[in-house]
Amino acid sequence: MHITIVGTGYVGLVTGSCFAEFGHTVTCVDTDSDKIDRLHNGIIPIYEPGLDLLVKKNVEEGRLHFTTELASAVPEADAVFLAVGTPSSRRGDGYADLSYIYQAAREVAVHLQGYTVLVDKSTVPVGTARQVARIIRETNPLADFDVASNPEFLREGAAISDFMRPDRIVIGVESPQAAAILREIYKPLYRRDIPLVSTTIETAELAKYAANAFLAVKISFINEIANVCEAVNANVVDLAKAIGMDGRIGSKFLHPGPGYGGSCFPKDTLALMRIVQEYGEHIRIVEAAVEVNAAQKARMVRKIREMVGGNEAGKTIAFLGLTFKPETDDMRDAPAITIIPALLEKGARIMAHDPKGMAEAQKFLPVAVEYANNAYEAAQDADCLVLLTEWNQYRALDLSRLKNAMKAPIFVDLRNVYDPVTMQRAGFVYTGVGRK
Repeated sequence: MHITIVGTGYVGLVTGSCFAEFGHTVTCVDTDSDKIDRLHNGIIPIYEPGLDLLVKKNVEEGRLHFTTELASAVPEADAVFLAVGTPSSRRGDGYADLSYIYQAAREVAVHLQGYTVLVDKSTVPVGTARQVARIIRETNPLADFDVASNPEFLREGAAISDFMRPDRIVIGVESPQAAAILREIYKPLYRRDIPLVSTTIETAELAKYAANAFLAVKISFINEIANVCEAVNANVVDLAKAIGMDGRIGSKFLHPGPGYGGSCFPKDTLALMRIVQEYGEHIRIVEAAVEVNAAQKARMVRKIREMVGGNEAGKTIAFLGLTFKPETDDMRDAPAITIIPALLEKGARIMAHDPKGMAEAQKFLPVAVEYANNAYEAAQDADCLVLLTEWNQYRALDLSRLKNAMKAPIFVDLRNVYDPVTMQRAGFVYTGVGRK
């Protein structure tokens, strides 16, 4: 089938590349000519493991194309996926900014020829597909089309695996013709017995928000339990293992830390709260999770401050990891953005290292932050070392070399990567999250 993807960001580029891998002919469109030029030259604008090779393979085999011109990409398309950004509104009220979606709909409408399915791939509030349909009808009254919702459930760092081996595919459709086209697009997965949930458009639109909100609640829950564990001298790692073995609970997302971040959980929980409020309802569990997450980041600042004697002024604090999670260069709403400036403001000197995120980090963090080439360089003469993101290369550090590099052997493990007894035997003053 012929598929057009509008937007070559994280979702659009992964989706387009994977559809091309299925055997479809895919054209990815973006208004950013510099980004398209870089893609033509094999330069991937984001870091996602395996994506560069997937793009290269499908471009070379003639199934994946990039352009800035909707006029050449839309008319032959059986389906047009809208995968543009839906960031939080600039007003700071938590509402999703749908201006990019609506503008894309207007521009696509002009070029529609023959029956086409317009698919919202971006995470959008309930009712967005109806508005997209209205915009297309107003812009091109002769257009023959249906709208559908097909939310993505991709984890940064594992997006290709998630796309190729998903837990489920969700499509929100109203017409049999639109359903048939989407089923045909996903046939390679459908034949592998991947469940396909076909539902109403509104249900599909809400599904992504509900899934992310549930996971955010689970993270905030274990973070609060971790705080309780510290108070009563319990071990949250053992506790999480014990409750995670219950099949009704599961072990995933039961890892305490400095709070969730990234492009989805912070934005989507706030957007869901606003959607619910518009309908005169409440979603208090999600509201509490958002509050707990903000408090957790502040608690991590206090933890670091206490470990350096209650006053960080004049102290050198080294950070290992800056991105919100490993295997991505995404800094959006990363805990580092909250924690590091708070320490800088009180007079700390910050040294930092991240395997993939330092270029992005410089866009989000104060200019006073200094960057190192590796973990040991970051630790040189540090009064405290903070493990903030659990990249694999930080999991087996040479503890003797690390200790010798530091001015004071204080190790704050915000991801509970290391064993406390091992760290103490190695001569570190160690603390984790939810355990002594």
